Amino acid sequence: MKHLLFFLAFIFLICPSLSFSQDVIIKSLQTYKNNQEIQLPVIIFSKEYNDKLKIEFDVKANDPPNLIVVFKFCDRNWNPYKNYFLTNDGKDRGYNFNYSILPNSVNEANYHYKGEFPSKKDFVNFPFSGNWRFYITESNDTSKVYASGKFYIIYPEVVLNSFIITDKLEGTELFPTDLKNTFNVTTNFEIPNELFPGYINEVRIIENHKINYPIIINRDFNTLVRQYYWDANRKFTFTARDIKPNNEYRQLNFMNTNRFSSKNVSAQYDGIEYSRFFQQGDKDLNGGKILKHFNDSYANYLEVNFSFRSPEKNYGDIFLVGSFNDWTLSNAYKMNKDNDLYTYGLNLKRGIYDYQYVATVGNSKGVISYDWQILEGNSWDTINEYHIFLYYNEPDLGGYDRIIGYTLIESK
Repeated sequence: MKHLLFFLAFIFLICPSLSFSQDVIIKSLQTYKNNQEIQLPVIIFSKEYNDKLKIEFDVKANDPPNLIVVFKFCDRNWNPYKNYFLTNDGKDRGYNFNYSILPNSVNEANYHYKGEFPSKKDFVNFPFSGNWRFYITESNDTSKVYASGKFYIIYPEVVLNSFIITDKLEGTELFPTDLKNTFNVTTNFEIPNELFPGYINEVRIIENHKINYPIIINRDFNTLVRQYYWDANRKFTFTARDIKPNNEYRQLNFMNTNRFSSKNVSAQYDGIEYSRFFQQGDKDLNGGKILKHFNDSYANYLEVNFSFRSPEKNYGDIFLVGSFNDWTLSNAYKMNKDNDLYTYGLNLKRGIYDYQYVATVGNSKGVISYDWQILEGNSWDTINEYHIFLYYNEPDLGGYDRIIGYTLIESK
C-alpha cells in the first residue's frame, strides 16, 4: 500500500496536468506586429522587414495552464487548408509563451501570457504568403481551443501603387446626402516575368481593423463601383468606388483612474449617447485598442454600461461593434431595447477602445441590411487606414491563395 501511495504521489508531482482538470478562460486577447499595439497584424518578411507576431492575453484559472499556439495557413476566406503540403507540419506550433502572475487588485483574471513568433526558442515558421489563423490550445490536447485569431504573412513580390480620391455614389437617392460620400481607391501594378497574368485573382481592401468585412475587387466582372483593367500584358488596375468614409470612431478611455475609480462605469462620462451623423468625431486609433500594462495595479476589469438613444422611436435593432469584439456584427452584441433607449453591458480591461453603433434598416421589399453610417456619419474628413492585398492563384503544391503584393494607405 505504501508503495502504491508513493507511486501515485510521484506521478502527480511530475505530471501536474494529470492531477486535475480546470476551467480556463482567455480574456483581452491582443494580436499585433512588433510593438505596434494598435496595428493590424500584417507581418512582412523582406530585405527591409523582419516583423514579429505578438500574441498576449489574460487567463482566468486556478493554476497557470500549459498553453500552446497552433498556426494554420488559410485560403483568402480564412478556411484552413487540409492539404498536407500546406499544413507546415512540425513547424506549426509555438511553445514560447511567458506568463506572469497578475496583481492582486485584478480579480477577473490570474495570469498574463505573452508570446513572440517566430522566435529563436521555437521552431515555428510561416513559409507561405497569405492568410493565417492561430488557435490557443492545451499543450496535450489541441482539440481544446480557448481562443483564436487571424493575421497576414507577406512575402512581397509586386509593388502596389495605390491612391484615394473623394467621390460620390452615382444613380442613388440617399438622404441625408452625406450618405453619398465615398472614397475611390485605385491600385495599379505591374507583375514581373516569373508571374503569369492569368493567375492574378483579386484585390482585397481592409478598412482599419474590419478584417471580417473585406472590400473585394474581383477580375471576373466589372460593375459601376468595382472595376478591373488589364492591358493584355503585365499591367493591371483595380478600383473600388463605393467605399464609405464613415466617421472617426467613438472611443472608450478609462486610463484616468481618478475619473474612473469605480468598477461600474458608463461608456461615456456624460451617460447617454446620441447620433453623431452631423458631428465629426475626434481622432481615433483607427479601430485599435490600448490596454493598461498587465503589471499595473490598476489594470483591472470594469463593468462598462453603454446607453444609446435613437433619433426615432421606431428604430430596429442596434448592434455594438468595436475593438473589443474584432469589429464583428453578432447577435451576442445586439443591444437591449426599451422604446428609444438601447443599453448593453460589457466586462472590459481598463484601457482605450474604439467602437461604434450599427443600425439595421429595411427596404421596401423587407430585406434587412446593416447600416454603419446612419448613426455615426459619413464624412470625407475621416482619416482611415486601408490595407490593400493582391491575391494570386498559386498552382504549385496543389494550389493555394498567395498574397504577392501589399500596401497601406491613409485617406487623408
